[in-house]
Amino acid sequence: MITVTGQFTLTTKCDAIVSLTATDPLLGELIDLIGELTLPLRDDYFASLVRSIIGQQLSVKAATTIWNRIVQACGEMKPEMILAFDEDKLRAAGVSRPKIIYVKDLAGKVSSGEVNLARLPEMTDDEVIRTLTIIKGIGVWTAQMFLIFSLGRPDVLSIADLGLRRAVQWLYHLDEMPGAKDLEQYGEKWRPYRSAASLYLWEAINRGHVR
Repeated sequence: MITVTGQFTLTTKCDAIVSLTATDPLLGELIDLIGELTLPLRDDYFASLVRSIIGQQLSVKAATTIWNRIVQACGEMKPEMILAFDEDKLRAAGVSRPKIIYVKDLAGKVSSGEVNLARLPEMTDDEVIRTLTIIKGIGVWTAQMFLIFSLGRPDVLSIADLGLRRAVQWLYHLDEMPGAKDLEQYGEKWRPYRSAASLYLWEAINRGHVR
């Protein structure tokens, strides 16, 4: 499912799609509707985490606007640049005070070596989550997004993700949005390819199928 070029590549003949289509016919119909997916992985781990923190509780458009302002003002996205960057300039770019604390805590822990981003690919999913959640402002959801979109881990399901729960409600024609435990039960049939299932459910939202 992950190619050597650093992408999530989901084709009709890959193991993930064959398995998901066989075990979950409704998800299979969604996969047929959307077709193949290719998603470049975010291989700059520090920048990926900064961007995740900046984007928390914001629309994609708003988060992208703020991110572009920071990159333009800061230049190269490195821990030492964030630590040296003036907080007033971050505020002017649209970063809230709590998020300034979070990104500077991330930069400080990476700069000191307390968090070694280069070692994350060697860790298990649980180890990555434990490592990243010692950083202020990074919870389990953010760590799970990092597992999928930066490390390309194949079997991650964020049961707290409201988008996934909305998409599952739509896909299975449920009267109510499923809770976290309900989503976890749906996810059992998607193992060991829960990341691929999640990508298709999110894509259903992105393409306007889920309303």
